[in-house]
Amino acid sequence: MRKRKILIPEPKSRFVRIRCRQCGNEQVIFDHATFPVRCFICGAQLVKSTGGKAIIYGDIVKILG
Repeated sequence: MRKRKILIPEPKSRFVRIRCRQCGNEQVIFDHATFPVRCFICGAQLVKSTGGKAIIYGDIVKILG
């Protein structure tokens, strides 16, 4: 008797390291953020919530595991 492959679902959301376009500060955010994220240094808006995947205004440096 053969065993079927059991597919393990993976989440579509990830953590992302982004760089602020104004001051160059890097911080880690969630790409499905439900709250607007601002830069710690200059206060510029980095992420806008949309109800699903967030709009990222900064530059994506790295996608974390």
